[in-house]
Amino acid sequence: MDKELTIESLERALKLLSGRLDLAQTEAVRLVVCGGSALIATGLRQRTTHDADVVALMNAAGELVSPAPLPPFLLEAAVQVARDLGLGENWLNNGPSQDDGGLFQLGLPEGLGDRLTQHVFGPRLTVHFIGRVDQIHFKLYAAADESDPTHLADLQALNPTDAELELAARWAMKHDVSEGFRWVLQELLKKMGHESVAKNI
Repeated sequence: MDKELTIESLERALKLLSGRLDLAQTEAVRLVVCGGSALIATGLRQRTTHDADVVALMNAAGELVSPAPLPPFLLEAAVQVARDLGLGENWLNNGPSQDDGGLFQLGLPEGLGDRLTQHVFGPRLTVHFIGRVDQIHFKLYAAADESDPTHLADLQALNPTDAELELAARWAMKHDVSEGFRWVLQELLKKMGHESVAKNI
């Protein structure tokens, strides 16, 4: 069974990934990571995770660009790290933004790039972890869209305010404009005890 990532093993994996990129003398990579890895790396929540989800790449000018596809040399190095540490081969992936319906492709929350936490792992690898406000956006969207209870648990652990949830809900409804999704979102907000937000959206 593949190992889960803790804060310690995540850091070890990324340092090893950086070393692999150095050995291969690749170009520099700047990853923007969301999900569980970003939660634990920024100290927003203590838990384990299965992977590091890349929601965007950052170019040399500091602009966010699509992570689809991820560079082949990066994926090759990540597979080597997986073998070294006993992680799943897909421990580093662009799942959130891998196709036309992805988070990057449909539009990231406004100002996300200004709220990133930067970790430099070496000359060829920098990882930018998303911040709390953006986690609330993504986790509310995921909790309404998927059956995985982890997303709702993460969202509640972030202790969002009504204003933050309303902002996140309005962003999510731009990604799924259906009336059915709006109803699911309203029911989720009521379940969380935020009835006033549910009425406002």
